[in-house]
Amino acid sequence: MAISEGAESALAAKFAVMRRVLDERQWRVYLGTEARALGYGGIAAVARASGASELTVAAGVAEAEDEDGLGAVPPGRARRPGGGRKKAEDKDPELEAVLRGLAEASARGDPVTAVTWTTLSLRELERELARRGYRCGKDAIARMLRAEGYSLQGMAKVLEGSQHPDRDAQFGYINAMIAAFTAAGDPVVSVDAKKKEQLGPFYRAGRCWRGRGGPVRVRDHDFPDEELGKIIPYGIYDIAANTGFVSVGVSGNTAAFAVSALRCWWRREGSVRYAGAARLLIVCDAGGSNGYACRLWKDQLAGLAAETGLAITVCHFPPGTSKWNKIGHRLFCHITRTWRARPLMTAADAVAGIAATTTYQGLKCTAVLDQGDYPTGQEVSGERMKQLEERVLDRDAFHGEWNYAIRPAPAAPAPEPAPAPGPDLQALAALAGISDLAALLAAITVPCQAAREQRLYLDRGGARQVPSGPAGPIRLPFAAVVAAAACHHQAGISYPLLAQILGVDQSTISLAARRITPVLARHGITPRYQRARIRTPSQLQEHATAAGITINTAHLAGQTQQASTAGTAATHAG
Repeated sequence: MAISEGAESALAAKFAVMRRVLDERQWRVYLGTEARALGYGGIAAVARASGASELTVAAGVAEAEDEDGLGAVPPGRARRPGGGRKKAEDKDPELEAVLRGLAEASARGDPVTAVTWTTLSLRELERELARRGYRCGKDAIARMLRAEGYSLQGMAKVLEGSQHPDRDAQFGYINAMIAAFTAAGDPVVSVDAKKKEQLGPFYRAGRCWRGRGGPVRVRDHDFPDEELGKIIPYGIYDIAANTGFVSVGVSGNTAAFAVSALRCWWRREGSVRYAGAARLLIVCDAGGSNGYACRLWKDQLAGLAAETGLAITVCHFPPGTSKWNKIGHRLFCHITRTWRARPLMTAADAVAGIAATTTYQGLKCTAVLDQGDYPTGQEVSGERMKQLEERVLDRDAFHGEWNYAIRPAPAAPAPEPAPAPGPDLQALAALAGISDLAALLAAITVPCQAAREQRLYLDRGGARQVPSGPAGPIRLPFAAVVAAAACHHQAGISYPLLAQILGVDQSTISLAARRITPVLARHGITPRYQRARIRTPSQLQEHATAAGITINTAHLAGQTQQASTAGTAATHAG
């Protein structure tokens, strides 16, 4: 059992008094009795507290245990004051100065305070002094270093990385949300994924009571074993109820797995413990499978909210502050304690160990095995995120990227405005003298497509790499291209006016018309450039009235509509 610093301080105070009234032998035996009373580690603790050598304390223990030896020594027999071997620094006054120089050359610490340390070990200092002609043992070196203000120092994990300016404000926001939900009787959970654990006979830190000479034998290296695999524990800690729920996965640590664990917790425990609850608060880290920038996390939570009818509020800790998440020091640390010095041979062993985790404060854990497949690399499209932002997500005014709510049902989309009436392609075709537009389309669709493929083949210098299909852009229906080209050639309607009628750019019509002209010429539709040009809607209306054709010109900025099945299936000639 380790000796606490408080116990050593009490011993040091006691030794400071007793040293003045005891001679050398009595002092040695007294130190031995104190070391015996402390048990394992007592010799080292007494040596540190008294300033004596461990050899001296060990000799005192031996004398205290040897009752015959104590009686055989004549009473009053002790070394006279000043007797014994002199200290190394007393024999050589320069030794302390040389040691101080070596220590300062490798000193570390805060120059403002008196606590410093050296990067050289005692044996390295001993060898360095020997090279300079000074003979001194490591115990004497340690004594002199302590006198100079040096001490053994470990590392303290207290330095944080760059801090967000609203870090403390976000902490206050999270605490206020937890208090509000808890006071209202609504569930509040802290979630996170524990580090992955290897399955198999691998070493785990810690010690446990076993029969003498029967330690658990494990592998001497922790190389991953692909056959045995790993487990990913995802924990859900109910802050108000002080209960833990861990879903042990065997696939990947993804957002889908995290939300699946939440779904399982709600079905098994949450819906029973908080019957009738209409909302849930989730407190989590800023990164990982439940990160604030993870699209899949929000998409999966939207599905969970729709299934359960819960309004799910999420609060993320600022980046670099995951140590403040309650699940780490209220659940995961106790699971690690349960697993100490115990190899996890199978996933069932891990589940059983988690389920057996309890504390004196009343913590109880539930563990389940999730053998589902959660592949990594799943992406959520920008269109889906836009839908979530518009209909599901409700971001808070204070750092909406960290604090947001997910509505249980999508908001009703705003009604789309009625489409503007499209151009009457049949009337346009009639202006060009085409009485049956559908028959003309059926006759020229295949030749136009063949001509287009030949032109593209020559432009590419080979066959297309991606098969053609409906995925390509349709800039203008094929029926509109035919009607526009015929109107330009036969009726003299200008390209700018046709562009207004069809709601496209002028170049779109002119380029398509030039490419389709040779095919139309085979059916008697050729350019008549001697005709007067029709450039304005009023001229178009006059021409149509004179020809006895009714045409609507009130929709010149409207969107085009497809006139027939053939026009729907075919792309423009360009």
